[in-house]
This record gives sequence, C-alpha cells and structure tokens, in this order.
Amino acid sequence: MFPIRDHNPSGRTPYVTYALMAMNIGIFLSYVPLLTEPRALYAFYDAWALIPARIGMGQGFEGLFTSMFLHGGWMHLLGNMLFLWIFGDNIEDEMGHVRYLLFYIACGVAAGLAQVWFEPSSRVPMVGASGAIAGVMGAYLLLFPKAKVDILIIFVVFFRIFPIPAWIMLALWFGAQFLGGIAADAGTGGVAYWAHAGGFVAGLIFALPLWLRRGAGSFWARNDGHPPHPPAEYPLLKSSIPKVRRR
Repeated sequence: MFPIRDHNPSGRTPYVTYALMAMNIGIFLSYVPLLTEPRALYAFYDAWALIPARIGMGQGFEGLFTSMFLHGGWMHLLGNMLFLWIFGDNIEDEMGHVRYLLFYIACGVAAGLAQVWFEPSSRVPMVGASGAIAGVMGAYLLLFPKAKVDILIIFVVFFRIFPIPAWIMLALWFGAQFLGGIAADAGTGGVAYWAHAGGFVAGLIFALPLWLRRGAGSFWARNDGHPPHPPAEYPLLKSSIPKVRRR
C-alpha cells in the first residue's frame, strides 16, 4: 500500500521541488558505479553520510546536510522522489519558493539530529532525503488534513486505487515509523526510523507559524480541512483482472 498522487493541485510551478528532485537524482547517478563496489561505496558514505557517533565527538556536522542528498539504492531513491513529488508542490505553493527551501533543509537537519539523539553511538552511515520529505509530509498533515490521496493497494494479482483523506495515510505512515524506531532500538531493522519520525514532527512544528497566519482553526473551518481550491479529479483506474460470473 503506497500513495501515487493527491487531489491537491498546485497554484504555481514548484521550481524548488523539481530542483530538489533533480539534485537527488543527479547526485545518485554520479555514484551509481560504486553500488557494485562495497569498499568504494563505504568509503564514499564514510566521507559524506551522517554518522551519529561522529556528531557526539564534535565532528562530521556537514553530514547533517550532505546525507539528505544521498541514497542507498534505486528503490530508496524512487520511493523518496515519489513522496516528494506528491506532497512537496503544495507546501512550496503555500510557503513560497525560498521559505520552502529553507523549511526543507531545516527538516532534514532536524531529522538527522533526531537519529543522533536516539542512536548516539551508531557508526552506521545514514543517507537519504526521507527525513526532509517527512517534514514536508508533517506540514501537509497540518495544512491539508482532509485532502484526498490516492492509495494503490497491491495484493498478489489484485490491485486497486482508493482515495482516502491525507490524515489517515500520513498518520499510518508516522505510526509505522514510530513503531519501527522502537523495534530498531530492540535490535532489529536497518532503517533510520527516528529520523523519519523526527523530521515529521519538525515539519509540523516549523509549519505552525504559517498555519496560524492562515487562521489556524478557522483555516480548516473555511474549507473543512480540504485545500482552499477545487480538487483535481482523475479517471478511475480499473483492474485488468477479468471477473468470473457465478452461474
């Protein structure tokens, strides 16, 4: 189950979101050959990723920034870019280009610090834009809790698209990160769950001034938690699986 699009059209071209996507993709392509060379890849991550134990020693602070433009593989990159494409344009539309860029970077740094807080002795390199994008998702939850998000559910050969309110999808995602962080503390996992959760909470907090300027509760009341413009409509995608009728 994962989101494929929202029904919240942007009022202007999201140049910063597109630029961030281009940077992430371009940087990843620049070191793709290293993916088949473990030693070289580890040396690359050792130089540019975020390593929590180094922060505790007063070193490696640049990794808080550089790590958010690195990814561990194709699926890691594509998943992050999908989420950024779905949610980023609307937050950029509300904040403006420059404020949105600063917001994105601040969320990424906050996400890295959250991971350092919960795993201060870890020497495992942390990479990915997930923490910054989680901040975008947190802001989206605050501003547009009832915007429709299309969820693709795949079960073996069955697939179906369901539109659900954003708050359900985002709350489930945040809950999964929180539980994943607890499981990781118990000795399982390999994902920076606390960075995801920390970035999400940071996004909520950093978006509060904007929400208050828009009228806080009255902003929700005016549009019943939906975006302040007509939603986008998409044709329903029908399953290609033939139906067998009962005799």
